[in-house]
Amino acid sequence: MGIGGISIWQLLIVLTIVILLFGTKKLRGIGTDLGGAIRGFKKSMNEDGSTSGDPEALEFRDAQTADAEQTFREKQG
Repeated sequence: MGIGGISIWQLLIVLTIVILLFGTKKLRGIGTDLGGAIRGFKKSMNEDGSTSGDPEALEFRDAQTADAEQTFREKQG
């Protein structure tokens, strides 16, 4: 038995059918597009986190948080 009750022979048959239906060029293109999308996602995640280490940005955020808390308290009390 293989993965999830599927034997290696069944996986090879499915892989052969997929290659016959789509062809290697189309599958290669799909793989390239998927890899590019993942790289772009990782890059955007890293860019978002890079500003958190800036001390001036942290001070600005702290000031904004303090202002927001003060406004919230004024509206409640």
